[in-house]
Amino acid sequence: MLKHDYMKINSDGHLEIGGCDTTELAATYGTPLYVMDEARIRENMRAYKNSIDKYYSGHGRCLYASKAFSTMYMYKMAQEEGLGVDVVSGGELYTALKAGFDAKNIVFHGNNKSYDEIEMAIKSGVGRIIVDGEGEIEKIDSISKELGVVTNIMVRVKPGVDAHTHDFISTGHIDCKFGFAIENGEAMEFLRYAVGFENVKICGLHCHIGSQIFLFEPFKCTAQIMVDFYARLKDELGLLMTELNLGGGFGIKYVDGDTPVPYEGFIEAVSDIIKDNCKAYGLEVPFIYMEPGRSIVGDAGTTLYTAGTIRDIKNVRKYVSIDGGIGDNPRYILYGAEYDAILANRANDAPEEYVTICGKCCESGDTIIEKCYLPKINSGDIVAVMSTGAYNYSMASNYNRIPRPPVVMVKDGESKIIIKRETYDDIIKNDVM
Repeated sequence: MLKHDYMKINSDGHLEIGGCDTTELAATYGTPLYVMDEARIRENMRAYKNSIDKYYSGHGRCLYASKAFSTMYMYKMAQEEGLGVDVVSGGELYTALKAGFDAKNIVFHGNNKSYDEIEMAIKSGVGRIIVDGEGEIEKIDSISKELGVVTNIMVRVKPGVDAHTHDFISTGHIDCKFGFAIENGEAMEFLRYAVGFENVKICGLHCHIGSQIFLFEPFKCTAQIMVDFYARLKDELGLLMTELNLGGGFGIKYVDGDTPVPYEGFIEAVSDIIKDNCKAYGLEVPFIYMEPGRSIVGDAGTTLYTAGTIRDIKNVRKYVSIDGGIGDNPRYILYGAEYDAILANRANDAPEEYVTICGKCCESGDTIIEKCYLPKINSGDIVAVMSTGAYNYSMASNYNRIPRPPVVMVKDGESKIIIKRETYDDIIKNDVM
């Protein structure tokens, strides 16, 4: 029944996460409720950090891709575990800084950064800004000149690799809003232009081929392409790159059939490609950045709901409505994301029927799981949807003016609120009459 070996079913037949009975969490904090397993998050962070230290001899850094789940507590943990972070907006940057995160270990992304966001990043002293479009480098250079500084940048490129993921989460091919394509020459053309700016320092390149990837080959192919391009830059522009950001995209288990490979395996395979090809080209191995997000927090999150209305349409479908929906998890309606669930209060009961778990929003597409195999469910049962740690709270909204759920971090049998439940007053606080 359980998809993750760090969960358990206790003697009462209840789902337990981080030593906490989920039915007690639901009773204490109410539902919907996001539950995050702190030990699992830290374990995932360490797996990346230790692997990068091992296969790149400490010449690299894991950056937590905080768009997956951005909170002050997450930035606190990332800093404690020796990670850097990447941020993609002024809001994420502000949150990291307010959490006390060391700015020099922050990398600032985004394909359409505003002038104010860039100024904020430079003034705060972020370690790197990823240039992701024409016109951006001019803003960075101008602001840096006004402030009397030189800003370290990396340039995002598209390696042209098909990662075999959904179009909405595939970002390495040419028809994509992110970065400069290598294959049609625009990356070389932009870099030829970029070397002329005095108040920016081009430290290296960034690439990212997509998300929820289980295959080695796309990552290995990307590494090969990037080293080849570094060699061309050296030969054609005399540009010696000292850093390479390989992005993230490592898959996690959502449902049966998902087959994630231990992250160490990815890192070892890619490091071999980079080291061997750098040697062949006579290049120094660059300082390596990686940006895992989903694979750090995704499987550490579980959302608890209370079942409500049950509608059994004979010979058609059985709908089970929960007290949440697309407001706290829009990923199914966005791109058909798959999830699995169990009954947290009857975790030992054998499944016997397929149901569609739907939300309470006034929207026909408000679905969380279209076909879920569960025990016969009753109104009042606690439904636990697993692997909701990434892009659930981050994408949550107030659709239908429903308050967003709280987030509870659990560890060693203790729980603590890290994001409060919104109230109706929170909903209307920016309204003006």
